[in-house]
Amino acid sequence: MERVARIDAYGGPEAITWHDAALPAPGPGEVTMRNTAVGLNFIDTYHRRGTYPMALPTGLGIEAAGVVEAIGPGVSGLAPGDRVCTFGPLLGAYATARNIPAAVLLRTPDDIPDELAAAVLLKGCTAEFLVERCGRVQPSQWVLVHAAAGGVGLLLVRWLRYVGAQVIGTTSTAAKAALARAAGAAHVIDYTREDTAARVREITDGAGVRVTFDGVGMDTWQASLDATGKRGLIASYGNASAPVTGVALGLLATKGSLFCTRPTLFDYYTDPAESAAGAARMFDLVRRQVLTVTIGQRYPLEQAARAHADLEARRTTGSTLLIP
Repeated sequence: MERVARIDAYGGPEAITWHDAALPAPGPGEVTMRNTAVGLNFIDTYHRRGTYPMALPTGLGIEAAGVVEAIGPGVSGLAPGDRVCTFGPLLGAYATARNIPAAVLLRTPDDIPDELAAAVLLKGCTAEFLVERCGRVQPSQWVLVHAAAGGVGLLLVRWLRYVGAQVIGTTSTAAKAALARAAGAAHVIDYTREDTAARVREITDGAGVRVTFDGVGMDTWQASLDATGKRGLIASYGNASAPVTGVALGLLATKGSLFCTRPTLFDYYTDPAESAAGAARMFDLVRRQVLTVTIGQRYPLEQAARAHADLEARRTTGSTLLIP
């Protein structure tokens, strides 16, 4: 019997329940994947709370690394024993094992440990598409990264420094500020004590940043508007506080003809070939230590509720793993 998480109703971390499940043989196009490490991501809390509505009951979690145990009819290119990883979009990663379409799996590189793959795959590919293909950040540009000590935040800072950007990060504690600086942030703003936008304007001699990466949402929306310079871009890629709603487009004009996008990973990773290319680019930077992954905490798989509570309370740093 396998252990599988399920939510029957939207709610807080207590909505996550655990169940025994007998796993059938994989169907056509599927493989049986046994998880060795599961990645925790803020999108998991959106699914749990209903911010992104799903048909209920549903599994939870989209990111994991593990090994192929069996293959179903029609599967080619994979065999039992192969190491694989996935960043979704299918839910159900909070499980000891599951059947999953082979098309959503990537081979885990031989020199990348499973825990590292589960810690970096979704967040690293998010950083890849945000910096390279959404923000199209250029050398010497000023860039603002909210929550710069988080899992995605640290990878964004490191990737931005790699492409030559000048990075301003926001954090809430001295310890988190130290992490952001170590990752390459030129300036770090404590948003609990300082006016983020005013400090950004001061640092940039009044010009504001060219690109703002905002994974927080409503709590930082005004600061993003006020900190982004003329014809700059706000990439609002997450809702860690709450979704941004009620946006009047005319406000973008008054702030300097700003651009704003609400990008999602799976619009930039639309097919297996594109996913493989983006992940290969990301793993290459990990291999070369351009990206160094901070695994801030590990929880037993069935303590996912506690991990969710800590994540939402901003008690975590870097990436978080659930270990079966």
